[in-house]
Amino acid sequence: MDTVMLSRIQFASTTIFHYFFVPVSIGLALMIAIMETMYVRKGNEEYKRMAQFWGKLFLINFAVGVVTGILQEFQFGMNWSDYSRFVGDVFGAPLAVEALLAFFLESTFIGIWIFGWDKVSKKVHLLSIWLVAFGTMLSAFWILAANSFMQHPVGFEINNGRAEMNDIFALITNGQLLVEFPHTVLAAYATGAFLVTGISAYKLLKKQDVAFFRKSFEIAAIVGIVSSIGVAVAGHAQAQYLVETQPMKMAASEGLWEDSGDPAAWTITANIDPENKSNSGEIKIPYLLSFLSYSKFSGDVKGMNTLQAEYEQQYGPGNYIPPVRTTFWSFRIMVAAGSLMVVLGLYAMYLIWRKKMDRPNTWFMRFMFWGLLLPPIANTSGWIMTEIGRQPWTVFGLMTTEDSVSPNVTAGQVLFSVISFTAIYAILGAVLIGLFIKVIKKGPYAMDNDHGEAHDPYNKEGSSHAFS
Repeated sequence: MDTVMLSRIQFASTTIFHYFFVPVSIGLALMIAIMETMYVRKGNEEYKRMAQFWGKLFLINFAVGVVTGILQEFQFGMNWSDYSRFVGDVFGAPLAVEALLAFFLESTFIGIWIFGWDKVSKKVHLLSIWLVAFGTMLSAFWILAANSFMQHPVGFEINNGRAEMNDIFALITNGQLLVEFPHTVLAAYATGAFLVTGISAYKLLKKQDVAFFRKSFEIAAIVGIVSSIGVAVAGHAQAQYLVETQPMKMAASEGLWEDSGDPAAWTITANIDPENKSNSGEIKIPYLLSFLSYSKFSGDVKGMNTLQAEYEQQYGPGNYIPPVRTTFWSFRIMVAAGSLMVVLGLYAMYLIWRKKMDRPNTWFMRFMFWGLLLPPIANTSGWIMTEIGRQPWTVFGLMTTEDSVSPNVTAGQVLFSVISFTAIYAILGAVLIGLFIKVIKKGPYAMDNDHGEAHDPYNKEGSSHAFS
């Protein structure tokens, strides 16, 4: 493989690994803030214990996420120096604000939250975790502002062969950001919620600390279903924006080689043949692509062949069709995982509404345990679709990926760093999983005795009154 492909592999692998932790931090911060709010309002110590227990997992995840995130910005200088030189004056600004404002906000108030129990007032302590939750969301905003510029560049001018920012307001009101930010943050909330429901389901199956994890499950299920439906709504808006700003990505995600015709059908599955620019074995739903694209059951969508001809006239000779199979299937994996999250969330709400959580279906709880993997699958496949579908561009319409790499970095050097970073990340992942398992096994009542064995004073049949 050449330097370009190896650099892409490295950036993709490190970013995917880092992005396992970011949504968990954002989602768990919200969950903890909600639980502590209930503690402050109701005065029930069990809600305090819930915030502290899930807070341990949050802090472990946050620490590993910080370590893995440091490399992301370094890579722009190491492997993508030509990119950094060209757009650094625009792209670097939101990254700097994220580090100096949002991350410092998170770090400061995490310290108050960790060490402030019984040292500051309940309301001040509660404010600290809400500011942490706000800080995580603010971090996401500035990171996505930088990414949105790559998807839809605005607020800049070209001077001396470099992009320079001339309108910060345009950057932070980028239409791409306005649809990408809610989609991403709601997905993060769903990630945190499904992590809590998954772990709670496991403990309920084991009949350990039943009252504690039943209530944790109920709170997380509410957040999970609201955020999952919100993700779908925001994703619909994002798809419609793609039709306007990145029609090639939209066409590739649908496997459309030729114009769809009016009305446009949505393809469920197909055998994609990029060499012959054709598909076989297609299964389609009539009218649905028109609805996804325009919120009405009419309207055609341009195909990749049509767009290729238009791009050649606009940008010059070249291949502007992204890897179609990857874009097509990553989109469907994301949709499938998100749909399963909605189904599981709705059934969980049914059990809560009918007050059947005392004896939930064993198979359903097993599904909920494995359901904690659904958000990471959806997040990862969605990110892959977003970035791969933009190829061959690094900054859409301005700079190609091939022109972005560092000119003096060899393929051997990148390969060595790929292997090294992968090994380090594997170790970090193993450490995180080990620490998670240790905390979960001890349970929320480990601090109540000298031997670290969980003891739930409310672990009786029908003990949900403990949280009343």
